[in-house]
Amino acid sequence: MAYWLLRSEPDVYGWDHLIQDGATEWNGVRNYTARNFLKEMQPGDQAIFYHSNIQKAAVGIMEITRAWQPDGEDGKWASVEVKPVRKLAKPVPLPDIKAEPRLANLEMIRQSRLSVTPVRPEEWAVLLEMSEG
Repeated sequence: MAYWLLRSEPDVYGWDHLIQDGATEWNGVRNYTARNFLKEMQPGDQAIFYHSNIQKAAVGIMEITRAWQPDGEDGKWASVEVKPVRKLAKPVPLPDIKAEPRLANLEMIRQSRLSVTPVRPEEWAVLLEMSEG
């Protein structure tokens, strides 16, 4: 199983929208690096749902339920299907993520403009730990 972080603006599509919908197509990603990450995802992988712009915090865990398929008329982009697993016990805000030395190499920090990034297993564990305490 691989771990990911997917970012969305909560006023456009947030955690509450995903809960209401029960599942969604994670589409509309228009960056080649992020697209390539989407193409690596497999059913059963898990992802942090991160609210960008407004809240700037990790808020929930999703599961990838379908591998990538073409997104858009030209077929050069990708989307995956996701479903909610659970809300984090407490949001993990961006300043806390940046302040945690064990997350210094987190791709979300290193490539801050990407909406889709991988998360290493040890970073995943730290993010979950931070959400609990």
